[in-house]
Amino acid sequence: MLKHIALFGLALTTGACAYQEAGNPLDESQFGSATAHNSAVLTGQINVTEQLATRFADEVPNTINFDFDDARLDAAARVVLDEQAKWIKQFPEVRFRVYGHTDAVGSASYNKRLGLRRARTAVNYLVSHGISRSRLEAVASFGETQPLIVTDGRERRNRRTVTQVSGFVQGRVNELDGRYGQIIYRDYVQSAVVASTLQYEGAIESSSLSE
Repeated sequence: MLKHIALFGLALTTGACAYQEAGNPLDESQFGSATAHNSAVLTGQINVTEQLATRFADEVPNTINFDFDDARLDAAARVVLDEQAKWIKQFPEVRFRVYGHTDAVGSASYNKRLGLRRARTAVNYLVSHGISRSRLEAVASFGETQPLIVTDGRERRNRRTVTQVSGFVQGRVNELDGRYGQIIYRDYVQSAVVASTLQYEGAIESSSLSE
């Protein structure tokens, strides 16, 4: 579990840093940040699940909407779920829950069932795009009980599903594979490649001008 917390501390800490080309002097102002973050996690000052949930909501649209009395996905919903699937694949340790909602038209019992159908539709789509169903911890329906817009009418913004981080996958707590390591360092590696390429091209140009 300690390794697990440390890994997410590293991922979250490096996400806030400005990357430099490989070989440049290190920015010592960030030294100790990961340790401070992990200490805060261990002492309960920071909840890693909450941080990841916030990051997911910030980086990916977490909500899709539906037509009236319908649980089918339209083109816009598929685009959002495609983005969710790409993000979810990057973090194999993380589990998610999908919540279904409806507007207030119709009976409460019918809307509870409709919300669940919508949640299951979203889950099935994510599964069809390579996400293990075991990582989609549960689907739940709030029906009409948690509207974004308080109205008795047909309100599209209330007809939705919301995908959220819910926890971690059992059995993968201490796992760090190459793919996860690549995610953590990819921006750093990319910055080095780009800068080095520019320097190389600049050297060639200077050489050509001097001839």
